[in-house]
Amino acid sequence: MSFRPPPPHPSHRNPRRFPSACYLLVLTLAVLVVSTAAKSSRRPISDNEIRQKKEACYTDVENGLWGWVCRSSPTEKENCVLRCLSPECYDLIYGGDPLEEGELDYVRGQEYKYCMHKLKES
Repeated sequence: MSFRPPPPHPSHRNPRRFPSACYLLVLTLAVLVVSTAAKSSRRPISDNEIRQKKEACYTDVENGLWGWVCRSSPTEKENCVLRCLSPECYDLIYGGDPLEEGELDYVRGQEYKYCMHKLKES
């Protein structure tokens, strides 16, 4: 007589949690991959350095260096500035779902900032 496992039970997990867990796993792995591929420096980027670089990016966007789409609305401008600051982090955090008009996404903003710090320190 052979042993048969019991039939699988329906999952009691929330189907919306699985994509979130996968997203976080992919995000973590991507940050690790990007951080190992980034240039080596022992000091993470400071908030002041991020602010200065962001101001330079706003100037570039205002001067049309990123194209007319970047000047079409404040949200498009912000997406362009974030892309200018760190294309790697922008693709990782916002690439598949850029900011929409009027959207304030504090969580992704913090993830983006963390990504920039991790890129600079590795």
